[in-house]
Amino acid sequence: MALPEDQAPRFDAHCPGQSPIDAYGNGGFRFADMSHRGSLLFLPSGVWGWEPRTPGDLQLEHFSRVLADGEHIGVLLLGTGVAQAFPSREIKRAFESAGIVIESMMTGAAARTYNILLAEKRQVAAALIAVD
Repeated sequence: MALPEDQAPRFDAHCPGQSPIDAYGNGGFRFADMSHRGSLLFLPSGVWGWEPRTPGDLQLEHFSRVLADGEHIGVLLLGTGVAQAFPSREIKRAFESAGIVIESMMTGAAARTYNILLAEKRQVAAALIAVD
């Protein structure tokens, strides 16, 4: 019997290396012949599980892994779900200080843009809130 989602064990999912996004929706993503239910970070250091479920959940601490990879990231595509939402001033300032451009858009647009920029070998990362 599966545990309810709020009681399921938490883990720090990780897949090394940068991978294009094969599909998104149904509450998750497919990439590198794998699938993941929930939000994800696509970084130069790999693909990581990410806690936020809605744009209202976004706090600066959710971006610590992104900022740690900062020297390898020129732009972060922030996928905010089914509607575009903007990060707080605190988050914007942290990215500005790190020299990383943060672009906010719907998750689908962010996933497609990530794939294009990754194919162009640009220094890109994505923080994507899962959509149904």
